[in-house]
Amino acid sequence: MSGQIIGAAVLGTAAVGAAVFTGAAITLFNRVIPRQEVLRVDMNEFADMDTWEEYKKKIAPRAEWVYSQPLENVTVKSRDGLKLNGYILKAEGESKGAVICHHGYTSKAMDNAAIAVFFHEQGYDVLLADNRAHGESEGKYVGFGILDRYDCLEWIKLMDKRYEGKKDILLYGISMGATTVLMASSLPELPKSVKAVISDCAFTSPYDVFSHILKRDYHLPKFPVMNINDAICRKKAGYGFKDYSTLDAVKTTAVPILFIHGKKDNFVPTWMTEKNYEECTAPKDILMVDNAGHGASYYENTEQYEAKVKEFLSKYVPEN
Repeated sequence: MSGQIIGAAVLGTAAVGAAVFTGAAITLFNRVIPRQEVLRVDMNEFADMDTWEEYKKKIAPRAEWVYSQPLENVTVKSRDGLKLNGYILKAEGESKGAVICHHGYTSKAMDNAAIAVFFHEQGYDVLLADNRAHGESEGKYVGFGILDRYDCLEWIKLMDKRYEGKKDILLYGISMGATTVLMASSLPELPKSVKAVISDCAFTSPYDVFSHILKRDYHLPKFPVMNINDAICRKKAGYGFKDYSTLDAVKTTAVPILFIHGKKDNFVPTWMTEKNYEECTAPKDILMVDNAGHGASYYENTEQYEAKVKEFLSKYVPEN
């Protein structure tokens, strides 16, 4: 009888544990993967409030200037039929080509306005894209780079067609957007007009970054929570967290890549960019910015950031 009691207790404990892990996986999915109408990233990941106020002094006037320009609203269709939205800030006079910018999670196209001004000053048309399930783009579920890499390809095709394949295209992304452009860089059908990628604080894969957050914020193990979450995501959103990674991409792309990351980034750990850089077989460079939190490198040290991008482009896109 005692054995039966112990056995029942073990089964009961296992059932409770399974329920806890399943509940955590469902909560994680519902909090992260469906379209979110509010910013889900804690601004403390970006900077403390005093520092953030200083950053806003750089961001606000640039954003206001971009909004005041005659932006061209453009759209493309994703391979799964979504209407994706974007805005083109045209260069003064004849452009060198285009910089296609992809934003981070729960952000939107115009949140890249500050960096858009810099690229505009370098003589480029700048395409600011709303990622699927963000901003004015359609989509029920966030793609976390795995789906978005194909969306990025559609934006590249749009600009390549405009230029008749005769001008350079650069890819820029921050956080999830950086993950997107890294993954897109290895697509077999990538046009030859894509000359360089600038990746700011990319994560190696959705699986890795979610596992990190599970451990850091919820003290939960990646197994079995991530396995359950992956199954839910595959069923509802049509992809799994291990379907592709930036590590897969950087081992096969030939496009030169500049990797950037803030040294105080606790949301996407610095080791992810360091690993991306280490595994990259294409021409590459790296910038690790002191005192910068998640996605804050450009605002923390604008001069250093811009100088590095100029140096990188002058080396790998010679006409700059």
